[in-house]
Amino acid sequence: MKDEIISEDKEKQNEYIQEDEKNFLEYRVMEEVIKRGMTIATAESCTGGMVAARLINYPGASQAFVNGMVTYTNESKHRLLGVKNETLEKYGAVSPQTAEEMCLGVAKVSGTDIGLSTTGIAGPDGGTAEKPVGLVYIGVAINGRAVVRKLLNKGSRNMIRTASTTAVIELLKEELKNTEDQNG
Repeated sequence: MKDEIISEDKEKQNEYIQEDEKNFLEYRVMEEVIKRGMTIATAESCTGGMVAARLINYPGASQAFVNGMVTYTNESKHRLLGVKNETLEKYGAVSPQTAEEMCLGVAKVSGTDIGLSTTGIAGPDGGTAEKPVGLVYIGVAINGRAVVRKLLNKGSRNMIRTASTTAVIELLKEELKNTEDQNG
């Protein structure tokens, strides 16, 4: 009898959780991507797969999510995503130019409509005066058009990574809205 009550309580709790999850950012974004019949891929450096993990929280994500790549080194950014060596040498891995080539590159190599990218310095070490810990560039490419945003996050390594993950999904939400506004 006691087990049944616990089970009933867990079922009610799960209903509340499922209802609450529908309000999560990644749910709203993935619903929109799927509604439009689009596909998505991620290229992550400093977030190390957190963006992909958030997106696939959505039940049915396989209808749109193709793949995620963690391209932590310059060599992997070049080899897997097609980021130009000249870009990496001239601007560095943490730059708007690299973020743009990453999001465009992951969409191209994955054959998707949308590519997301993150590249930055999550800390606690690795920062400089020009590129401090917390500097992250995020990119969103939709149908070959890229938008890049600079973030200056504060906090622990995990806080920087989490904030960057949320920011790139928010940017995707904004860009989906912009493309909707442009198309009618």
